[in-house]
Amino acid sequence: MANLSIYDPFNTRLNRIFNHLLWNSPSLLDEQDPTQALKLKLDVSEDEKNYTVHADLPGVKKEDIRVSVEGNQVTISAELNTRKEEKKDKNVIYSERYEGKVFRSFTLDRGVDESKAEAKYADGVLVLTLPKKTDGNNSKQLEVK
Repeated sequence: MANLSIYDPFNTRLNRIFNHLLWNSPSLLDEQDPTQALKLKLDVSEDEKNYTVHADLPGVKKEDIRVSVEGNQVTISAELNTRKEEKKDKNVIYSERYEGKVFRSFTLDRGVDESKAEAKYADGVLVLTLPKKTDGNNSKQLEVK
């Protein structure tokens, strides 16, 4: 199975320091970037019968998660909204809230039996159990006449 990796050339400590100096944002000097909350981190493993996917989705409600499987293509999307109603008698000086959508799509080596696939979400982690198709390759070989 191919290794999945994300490379962001602009996510360096030097770039965060530069942004801090330019925009005077205190959170950019921290090692934990608040925009990391909108990134979907995956672990994909396999055994003889199944693929198993663990996706970190902290703070997302179960009803805001969508998973689709078509053949060997898996797509996970979620919507995150952490805005809360503020009382009018308080003066908010600084607030870090974020909202947005996250989307990941990846291809597996073999097709998935969609009828037996399962998705469970608990404690901010989505776990997908994707059984491999046993009929092997879906390709068809043509007879030459």
